This record gives sequence, structure tokens and C-alpha cells, in this order.
Amino acid sequence: MESAEQVKEIKQQQGYSIIFKHSIRCSTSLMAKRRLEMDKDHVPDGLHLYFLDLIRNRELSNLIAEDFQVYHESPQLLVIKNGECILDQSHGQISLEEALSVLG
Repeated sequence: MESAEQVKEIKQQQGYSIIFKHSIRCSTSLMAKRRLEMDKDHVPDGLHLYFLDLIRNRELSNLIAEDFQVYHESPQLLVIKNGECILDQSHGQISLEEALSVLG
């Protein structure tokens, strides 16, 4: 993710999206990102998966926290359904398997 326009699009999309916010300077974040990348083959077709580099896009991360009414953390995974955040995971609690289990 690199623009506020993408956040706006996610807010307006019907269905599900996943946003993963991470810091390239944080070992916990890098481990969570690697786990997600290894498991991304399990992501159903049509599900939008977004990665946000917090170091390069901190203002965008703040916008996401505000728009989806979540406390900013890193790493952080958000499941968005019809423009609303329905699941917020952070740090060692990040699990793509659990995130996918909430898809209806």
C-alpha cells in the first residue's frame, strides 16, 4: 500500500480485505511477514491482501488506524469486511489461519 486512495478503496469495497502493517526494522515484524508470505497460498481468490511498510508510509498507517478505528501497532494484521475492521491482530498473535477463519 502506498496511497490514501487505496485506503479509501478498501473502505468502499464489498467483501473482505486483509491489511498487514509491518516495520522492516523490527525482527518480530519480519518474522510475522515471513509467516504470512509462506501461508499466502491459502488466501482465497478474490481476497485482497495489502502490505504496508510502516517506515516508508507512517502517515498512511495513522490514516488506517483512524479510518478503521484500531490502535496502531506493529506488526498488525487487520481483516476488513465491507469497509469495517472485524479482526485486529498484533505481534505474536498474528495468524493468517485465524484471520481466514472469520471469513463468512
